[in-house]
Amino acid sequence: MKSDIIFGIRAVIEAVESGKSIEKVFVRAGSQGELFNELMLVLKQNNIVWQKVPLERINRLTTKNHQGVVALSSPIEYQDIEKVVEATLAEGRLPFVIILDGLTDVRNFGAIARTALCAGVDAIVMPGKGSAQINADAIKTSAGALFSIPVCRVSKLWYVMKYLKEKGFAIYGASEKSDFTYYNADFKQALALVMGAEDKGISSQVEKMIDQFISIPLEGDIASLNVSVAAGIILFEALKQRAVQ
Repeated sequence: MKSDIIFGIRAVIEAVESGKSIEKVFVRAGSQGELFNELMLVLKQNNIVWQKVPLERINRLTTKNHQGVVALSSPIEYQDIEKVVEATLAEGRLPFVIILDGLTDVRNFGAIARTALCAGVDAIVMPGKGSAQINADAIKTSAGALFSIPVCRVSKLWYVMKYLKEKGFAIYGASEKSDFTYYNADFKQALALVMGAEDKGISSQVEKMIDQFISIPLEGDIASLNVSVAAGIILFEALKQRAVQ
């Protein structure tokens, strides 16, 4: 599976404005001009991830008349977290979302998506910048789950978490430093579970929005689990609790 390439400033603007899901936009470093400024405004207004790169990087993607701008379309359609939550509440169910804070490994991301779908999670929330790209490896590792579970890409995680709190969500964060074990947590409520990056953990800004940190007891000399394994353990504890409420 390969992302479709959209090249040319006007073509990328029209693709974004038409609602096409864009994974990332590469722009030539040093680009300027009225049309380029229009492009940057459209990207910012639509929360599209973009990156300034050398011309050589863009030429490796296409040798056609790209005008210094190339976009990669996403293989999935990103969803609006507020619409997902409202639809779940309208069905009379307690929403359950997983927030991935800075997770960049595509295989871990795909594995979590697969587990989340099987555990009844309603949506995956991820920041637009600093997150795993949804590419062929992510799709394959998810066993196609990324085509079924809503994925919501947002500009600021803390803003989404503020919205979730206003909707009555409890927000748990997975951390090996916590003394509160995951099986003592109450998952029978509207809930968001935050999983951090394997190298940096949960960012400080996101930490401030978490109601309770939870941990998984471990034996042996290794201090932590792979993030996708840890997510699976917690998600299925949540599924067990929510199934018997």
